Amino acid sequence: MKHFYFDIVFTAIALAIAAWWGFTHGAVGGMFSALFITMILSLMEVSLSFDNAVVNASVLKTWDKFWKTIFLTVGMLVAVFGMRLVFPIVIVAMTADMGMMEVVQMALNNPKEYASKLTAHHAEISAFGGMFLMLVFLNFIFDENEVMWFKWLERRLARFGKIDAMSVFVAMACLMLALHWVHDEQKSAVLIAGIWGILIYLGVNVFSGMLEGAGNDDESTPDMVEGKEVASAIARGGIAGFLYLEVLDASFSFDGVIGAFAITNDVIIIMLGLAIGAMFVRSMTIFLVEKGTLDEFIYLEHGAHYAIGALAVIMLLATMHIEVPEIVTGLIGVAFIAVALMQSISYRKKHAIKG
Repeated sequence: MKHFYFDIVFTAIALAIAAWWGFTHGAVGGMFSALFITMILSLMEVSLSFDNAVVNASVLKTWDKFWKTIFLTVGMLVAVFGMRLVFPIVIVAMTADMGMMEVVQMALNNPKEYASKLTAHHAEISAFGGMFLMLVFLNFIFDENEVMWFKWLERRLARFGKIDAMSVFVAMACLMLALHWVHDEQKSAVLIAGIWGILIYLGVNVFSGMLEGAGNDDESTPDMVEGKEVASAIARGGIAGFLYLEVLDASFSFDGVIGAFAITNDVIIIMLGLAIGAMFVRSMTIFLVEKGTLDEFIYLEHGAHYAIGALAVIMLLATMHIEVPEIVTGLIGVAFIAVALMQSISYRKKHAIKG
């Protein structure tokens, strides 16, 4: 429980603010409505981002105490306020050619118009996040992992991983295929956003590779870092690792912000609900690292990456205006994690008997 003490205090404060906000805008009925929606949004954020916590833990477990502290402080501020509040405002400001303060005023005073302007760019946001997450999944699945979950599939896919840039090729092919069903007026924007998602992923990897190369003078440093080796290099890079986790979080959070507007248009309630969820996800990451959960449950990391792959496909479908309900998205992620957890427990029992 020690990992979640601060989250519990933060949740109590956030719910108090939500209750006050709801009461001032709708008396007692508004207060209970605000509290209910805030709790729903926080639960939705946790369910959508649990696989994010597992992948974060796989990177974070090799970090030193300094960078773990940075992740929990600066990273928390960026995740809660930057990605879930400020960045959506920046998107609306840039696309609507408005000033930041104008957008803030619109979000507070005319939330329906703000929601409309933000959701109008859902396709581009989904293309960016979908491509980034797809590369996270593909680089994991194409890697020759010591532990394999679906051996019959992963052994075959690992062979493709030996081909240079295979993950980028598959991601670009998926993007081009999706463009066939994207509305004509959005095709160029979706294409550019998707390419940016790929470039950001590659850029972080290149940066981490440069830092890895700077720390090794021998010629054994690989020219290209892929799959789990990316996580290792990123972990040792510190700054690169921090950037990687923040972009990964952004890819999850944007879709969560858009989905939240299907529940309410109140920006304050959305920020409070998603902030509570984000805080618990960060703490879950540290909990998984310190308890050694990934080593104890060997298929958990696989389940998280398959869930990320599913989310990437769902986000690509969103570029074609095929909307998958948030509850379905969340349940898919939870299902992969649950199955991976159960099979990990089964694996431990079998090996305990043999031992």
